[in-house]
Amino acid sequence: MLLKLEHPKILSEVISIVSELVSEVRFRFDDNGMNLVAVDPATVALTALNIPKSAFSIYEAGNEMVGVNLEGLKSVLRRCRTGSSLILKTEDNFLRVEIHDKIKRVFHLALMDIEGEQREIPQLEFSNEIEMSSLDFFESVEDCKIMADSCTFQKRENKFIMEAAGLNSVKLEFSSDEAKIVGSDGDGRYSLEYLQKFTKACKVTDRVKLSFVNANEDTYPLKLEFVIGRIALIFILAPRQKTDN
Repeated sequence: MLLKLEHPKILSEVISIVSELVSEVRFRFDDNGMNLVAVDPATVALTALNIPKSAFSIYEAGNEMVGVNLEGLKSVLRRCRTGSSLILKTEDNFLRVEIHDKIKRVFHLALMDIEGEQREIPQLEFSNEIEMSSLDFFESVEDCKIMADSCTFQKRENKFIMEAAGLNSVKLEFSSDEAKIVGSDGDGRYSLEYLQKFTKACKVTDRVKLSFVNANEDTYPLKLEFVIGRIALIFILAPRQKTDN
């Protein structure tokens, strides 16, 4: 496997976000590009990453699986600067990471044999979809976290509502002027601890798409989609039950 990526700073940001959820992952390289699907240890959240083949200036890979420790990879990628280029290459039992800028830096990360079946993004059908400013969503999650450890997403006619309540409460309403709101009415309740981790992606892209609630099921996962340059980053979060604290 040999890959070259120009301007890898975005990849560094994305890997840092994913490492908040999982520590060891298997990257899959195939004819379509570089992919990752992983579930956090609590099996509450799934994260998926796709970087198409076209994003790389050099892409030489067959159907390969590469297991790495994300904390180590994150630390290396943080050494990328504006104007750097990145080369990834498998070499014996190591992932060779080269960063080229004023100097050439070469790191070797030990490959890992990660057990378990290869995961795929589940096929889910949602009854509504919200597309909005990532900054607005980030700020809304922060507002909710002040009041509680979970919040509800509500679709009501032409409004999207986020609400969190403990001893105190907060309610945020978005009209069709602030968000693209499509689908039928519905409610979902989700962990703000996880949402805070996901919204770190809001700092590197302008828009976020939220899909939640199935017409036939109230307790349905939330799907968040971020497009960061040519990188697609997806999170799927299990709902919080009404009996959960």
